[in-house]
Amino acid sequence: MNRIPRRPHLRQHDKETQMNGNIPPLEQLIGQTEKAMNAILNRLLAGAVTEPQWVTLVLTARTGRSADRDQFSGSVAHALQVDRATAADHIGQLLTKGLLSTAGGAITLSEAGQQLLDRVQAQTGQITRQLWGDLPAADHEAARRVLSTVLERAQAELRAGA
Repeated sequence: MNRIPRRPHLRQHDKETQMNGNIPPLEQLIGQTEKAMNAILNRLLAGAVTEPQWVTLVLTARTGRSADRDQFSGSVAHALQVDRATAADHIGQLLTKGLLSTAGGAITLSEAGQQLLDRVQAQTGQITRQLWGDLPAADHEAARRVLSTVLERAQAELRAGA
């Protein structure tokens, strides 16, 4: 399998941009963007849950139905790229916090979990509109295509290294 080079060949535009000092190299820009976006999310979560727990809440809501705990642990493990024990721990912590429920033996959002989800999704939606709203639709589509391709390649790299 082809490995992703550490220092890919820079196109002329990238070299000029780096020399001008306006925009950092792509790797740095991606890292800085990820850190800034995670910091915004962490601020919105305000210590209520961790980022992996937030992802678990979102997955619970997206199932649209109650899920068996073992089956759901597998889904969480896959989404977070962690083992099932770590995923089960995140689920357990959310149950302890009262954000998930096991009524009837299936995992569902509790009322408190739904309230947290609604609040944070509303706030992230507003911030997303502030960050992306004035960008042309073509830029949105280009970003979606590029990020989708990079995500697919990163997931393939993770599978290859497993």
